[in-house]
Amino acid sequence: MQGIAALQPYVISLFLLWAALLKLLDRRMWAQAGQTALARLVGPARAVPALRLVGVLELAVAAALLLPPPSPAEGVAAAALSAGFLGYLAYAHRVAPTSSCGCLGAHSRPVDRRGFVRAGLLLAMSLVAIGAEPYPMDPSLVALGLAEAVALLGLSAELDRHWLTPLRRLRVRLRRPLAPPSPGEVPLEVTLRLLYLSPAYCSASALLTSDVQDTWDEDGLRFVVYGAGQRTAVFAAPLAGGDPSAVRVALTEVPALT
Repeated sequence: MQGIAALQPYVISLFLLWAALLKLLDRRMWAQAGQTALARLVGPARAVPALRLVGVLELAVAAALLLPPPSPAEGVAAAALSAGFLGYLAYAHRVAPTSSCGCLGAHSRPVDRRGFVRAGLLLAMSLVAIGAEPYPMDPSLVALGLAEAVALLGLSAELDRHWLTPLRRLRVRLRRPLAPPSPGEVPLEVTLRLLYLSPAYCSASALLTSDVQDTWDEDGLRFVVYGAGQRTAVFAAPLAGGDPSAVRVALTEVPALT
């Protein structure tokens, strides 16, 4: 547990350092500050100064966490800052639900569940950091720190355009959801919907005495077999196209058992 506590100041400080530098240096954030929930809280004219003040606080807490030796007061400061983030997100979600929080860059996405989870994770890490003491870093702690950093970044909607949007585009290119399926990929449910709308099914439905017994594909058609008393009803539906009138049905006698 001491190793985990000793790790938290580094992860928290790097995250706060990133957030502070964006608030202090990113002119696009300043330009959009008047459209964030922060402007609703302090007024549009004070939005940019308030943004910079928060950046200075984040920078101060990040510096305190990074500088040795570790102190419980540093974890308390980080926890207070994280609790303030949670309170601000709750205010933004209630008072300005369509506005962005202005936390980590210029974007227009409103406060969502991911923002609350990120702030809650920071608060939990800060509480653990209160008990931090000098402790040697080993590979397992480094791996845990990387996992925490990835979790914080993954919960940051501000970064979606850098990794989530390209990943979704890649998935669309690979899966090609709008491409016409090959005959073997047509789900049976699609064929049955076409079948139920067809005149052939309507004409034979009163004779059917079972559910689907068998199906197979051949020559661009899907054959669907039903029981029909002492006979068998075989429907042929085209795999391509959606014209119910193209469905055909044949009633065949069941061979007698010998």
